[in-house]
Amino acid sequence: WRAMTEVEREMFGQMPQEEGGAVVEKFRLKSDSVKVEILSLGCIITTLETKDRDGKFSDIVLGFDTLEGYTRKHPFFGAVVGRVANRIAKGRFTVDGKEHQLFLNNGPNSLHGGARGFDKVLWSPQVLPNGVCFFRLSPDGEEGYPGDLKVWVTYTLCGGELTINYRAQTSKTTPISLTNHAYFNLAGQGSQDIYDHEISIEADSYLPVDDTKIPTGAWWEVAAVQGTSFDLRQPVELGKHLQKFHLDGFDHNFCLQEVQTRCPVARAHHPPTGRTMEVHTTQPGIQFYTGNNLDGSLKGKDAAVYPKHSAFCLETQNWPDAINKPHFPNALLRPGEEYNHTTWLLF
Repeated sequence: WRAMTEVEREMFGQMPQEEGGAVVEKFRLKSDSVKVEILSLGCIITTLETKDRDGKFSDIVLGFDTLEGYTRKHPFFGAVVGRVANRIAKGRFTVDGKEHQLFLNNGPNSLHGGARGFDKVLWSPQVLPNGVCFFRLSPDGEEGYPGDLKVWVTYTLCGGELTINYRAQTSKTTPISLTNHAYFNLAGQGSQDIYDHEISIEADSYLPVDDTKIPTGAWWEVAAVQGTSFDLRQPVELGKHLQKFHLDGFDHNFCLQEVQTRCPVARAHHPPTGRTMEVHTTQPGIQFYTGNNLDGSLKGKDAAVYPKHSAFCLETQNWPDAINKPHFPNALLRPGEEYNHTTWLLF
């Protein structure tokens, strides 16, 4: 017998008048071991509390205390990003012979859906017995993408397991790759770095990238991790590992088995607190990012600042720029099909 998940909803704030002034709600899911808070803006995870080895709860995701933080520029803290997570080279792709040009918001590339992606819009919530389902219709042409796209993002909590399911249907063939962009620090948000975390990723290969972070994409450049700094199949202590290989950090896609069933793909462990997080997913890739662009300029929750390497992301998704790389996993959703992927976070 397992205690039920509690679900509460409350008002979190109001969008600026120029954005329509709509109310943003916050949904609190609570089990005996995890408490998570999610906004109807961008399906953003604002808080995620888990217990340390002494049973003490701490919030382990970066974010803001107020709505204002999330309506200003920030690096996608906790948000669902789309239509296409990660980078599309030169913001261009061709579907059925027609070229589409997206907004360039990351140097020469389009990143995480463009200027006003899924992270910056309001979703319609529906409370479930153990979670919440968010829906939105992304209209044909939004951010340059073809087709009316219906999207459902469902968060459910059961004990120590948070499940995120993504579903979508389209009226025209469109690229799609959805992920959640939470930034984690298992020592507690506001801790200075993640160097004492142990990280492992179940991947035999990764994608080398050019200096704009686009996979180089020649067919042989799905590179083996064996004998490189990208071999994380056995746990490494992050700080020592970065030092050993003189790395500035990770911001790379690790290639997973394309099996579309639930697979354990990554694990983070923090020995000082005893906190552990496992990632399971149906997705073919996981972007491991070590907060290299955080620079201490953002004031987060409880007046915390977030310096470089003060959090990590494990973003389950399709491979970056897959829409332009025919030998990468399929990036297209066609009318009559359903996009359906799930990621499980186990604490």
